Order: sequence, then C-alpha cells, then structure tokens
Amino acid sequence: MPPGLKDVAARAGVSIKTVSNVVNGYTHVSAGTRARVQAAIDALGYIPNAAARQLRTRRSGVIALAVPELQSPYFAEMAGLIVQAAERRSWTVLIDQTDGQAERERNLVAGLRRHAIDGLIFSPLALAGEELARGGDTPMVLLGERVWHGPADHVAIDNTEAAADATRHLCGLGRRSVAAIGAQDFASAVTAHQRLAGYRAAIEEAGLTWDPRLVARVERFHRADGAAAMAALLQRPRRPDAVFCFNDLLALGAIRTLLEQGVRVPEDVAVIGFDDIEDGRFSTPTLSTVAPDTARIARLAVDLLAERLGDGPAALNPPREVRVAHRLVVRESTAG
Repeated sequence: MPPGLKDVAARAGVSIKTVSNVVNGYTHVSAGTRARVQAAIDALGYIPNAAARQLRTRRSGVIALAVPELQSPYFAEMAGLIVQAAERRSWTVLIDQTDGQAERERNLVAGLRRHAIDGLIFSPLALAGEELARGGDTPMVLLGERVWHGPADHVAIDNTEAAADATRHLCGLGRRSVAAIGAQDFASAVTAHQRLAGYRAAIEEAGLTWDPRLVARVERFHRADGAAAMAALLQRPRRPDAVFCFNDLLALGAIRTLLEQGVRVPEDVAVIGFDDIEDGRFSTPTLSTVAPDTARIARLAVDLLAERLGDGPAALNPPREVRVAHRLVVRESTAG
C-alpha cells in the first residue's frame, strides 16, 4: 500500500495537518519544519493525490512560466531553478516561450482565466503594466526589467548598477577606450536601455569621454550579434581596449571575433559579459561577468506566488518590488 499523509507525519514527527500544509504550498510553515516534512516525503516516496487536492483546495497544483526564449542559456537556467523551487511545493510547471512578441504575450495574459493554472511567473518583453493587468484574478509574479511598479509582484536585480559595476571593473584595470556591445533602439528594449545607462554613468564617473561611436547596437542578444558588433568596432581608427557586453552570449561572440583577428584577450582587449551562464565558465578564456543571484530570484518568485495563493493576509498585500543582489565574477577575459 502506498504511503499516505499519516505515514509522512509519523516519520517527520509532525501533525497530518502540517504535512497537508506543506504539500499544498501554504506559507505559514517554518523552513525547518518544511524541510523535515519534505525529507520524509522523499524518503517514503509519497505522491500527493492531485485529484483530491484539487477538490479540497480548488487548486490544480499547476503554475505556468513564460519567458522570451528558451534557447537563451539564462532563461533555460532560470526555468530549471523555478521548476526545482516549485517541486518543493509539489507544483507542476508548464513552460511557454513568447519570443518577446506582443501578440503572444497578450494571448498568454488573456487566456489565463481559461487555463487550469493556479498562477503565472512571467518575464515580459513587450507588454506594459496596463495590459498585464488584464490577467484578471490569476496571481502573477513578474521577472526582468520591462515592468516596474506594475499590477503584480516583481523580482529583479538593479540592472543599471550592475552594468556600472562591470564597466567600473574595466576602467579600474586602466582601460581608457571602453566600448559597449548590446544597445538597442526599440522602446521595449528596457534591459538594453538600463545597461547602457549604467555603462555611460561609469564611463563618466571614471573621467573618460563619452563616445557614442564606441557603442555597438545589436538586433538580438545572441553570439552572432556579438561577433558582428565586435568586428565593426575593430574597424574603428582607434581600437577599443575593453568591451562591456550586455550579456554573456554577446561576449562569447565578441571573443571569437577577437581571437580570429589575432587580438589577444585580455592583453589587447578585455571583455566582460552579464548573466554568468555556464558556457562562460568553460570558454577560452573564461569569461568575466556580472552574476545575478538567479537561484534567489527563482525561489522568491515561487514564494511570492505561494503567498498570493494562500489564505493568509499576505495574499492581500499590494504588489511588491523585490531587488535581488548581483556580484562581479572576475575570470580570465579581464584578469588574464
């Protein structure tokens, strides 16, 4: 006979009600108790009865995650971390890719009422606050930089300050011609706008002359875009001696171009990226980068969603803005 709530409660030394609270994702359980119950669930191989839970709680135990593109290592890693955090609450995660297209994002939000999901974790690129509010009563947590002070809880890092930190690192190495790769002109490119602002602030803070000719624009944050942008920068009469790339994929593409053209990294040109994806830890040279605390972003997103799904007073709180820390990771592409 498969183990039940009673068996889990006996092994964990708690009440059946406490086990039920953990299984159903209620937040008013201490971290220590939750960990003890989860350990008992794992040891016994207990599988919650989804149908019974849905009838009892009027919840499906299913949430959705929508990101712009899964081929991006950053979003793929984030999706994996969110799935792990959701598993601790016995939630299933449905994952959707929007490609950052306004119509797909609108369809996603408009269809929330019709789908059997309890809540949504969403990284929008095209929609603003007013359109996001059309999701009705379905709880939502927003990621990324597109929407601040919107209709839902929001978890993000300080992109501008993080970009400034990356640029300060290059200036601190004595580099005097610091370029940037990743600027974008369209209005919805909030990430690019914020990182450009941080780059410019650090350039001026270091007493360097702001030169818009050192800023390379890209269509997307992909390796090929970084490679092409670096090639264009190398055509300038005065070659840059350092480059801040707005994500790691752009940086990896830039490094490829530099090495192909016989430019040494970091001796001739230092390169730093943003996101701390796994590829950068194994590239040649290894990539210096800005590392957002992605694990904390994922945990907070799931925890905030759980609060909105709970019966306690936290479910009625106004939308919250939560800033998550970042750190500078110095590797071979700047330090040699």
